Parts: sequence; structure tokens; C-alpha cells
Amino acid sequence: MIHHHTIDPSADTLGGRISLAREFAGLSVAQAAQALGVLTSSWSAWERDRAELRANRLTTMAGILGVSPIWLLTGIGSEPREHVHDSAQLLRELQNTSESIATLNKRVQQLIVGFEGLKTTEDGSAVA
Repeated sequence: MIHHHTIDPSADTLGGRISLAREFAGLSVAQAAQALGVLTSSWSAWERDRAELRANRLTTMAGILGVSPIWLLTGIGSEPREHVHDSAQLLRELQNTSESIATLNKRVQQLIVGFEGLKTTEDGSAVA
């Protein structure tokens, strides 16, 4: 399962955006490198900002990762979206989300009951 990231592209590097987009695309470094036709070590170097990426590779990479070349370069524009690879994965994600919502709703109700149970005195201090 991919964890949802808080994306702040302006504070990131090209390598960080490449890594983030690859993760959202559900690809390993080896899979991404193979799709681009480069060595895994080259892809890894780009993700770590240890090598420069040529423009033609950047454009192809953006297509593989499902983002725009401008986003990869600058972080401006549409950030990567999580890809759902099959209906079973989507169903699991929906069930997990539904369970999380139910748990949160239960906790909110407990807090409301606790809050309503508080009585205040004339000076505003709470009494159970």
C-alpha cells in the first residue's frame, strides 16, 4: 500500500520529485530504469541528485511516471497521483478507508459524550 504523501514540490529537488513520482506510479527503481532503457544505477543517481538528466530522457521519464516534464523540473503543476493497478487493490483500499472512517466516527461520538458530560460552575471551571 502506498502511503499518502504531503507534497511540497517547491521544497523538493528534481531527484526527490523523480523518486516520489516513481513511488506513486508503483514502480521499483529497476522497473523504472528498464522502462526508460537505462541502468538502474543511472536512475538511482538521478533520484539522489548525483547525476544530471538530459532533456530527452526527462520527457520520456515524465511519460513513464505519469507527470509533466515541467512538474519534474520545477514542482509546478499537477503532482503525481496514486495509480490503482487492479480492482482487488481498489476494493482493499476502500475497505480500509471505510474502517478508518468508522473508527474515527466512533471516537468523535465518544468525545461528544464526554464533552456533554462536563458541567460548568458559575466561575467557568469544569466539574465532572
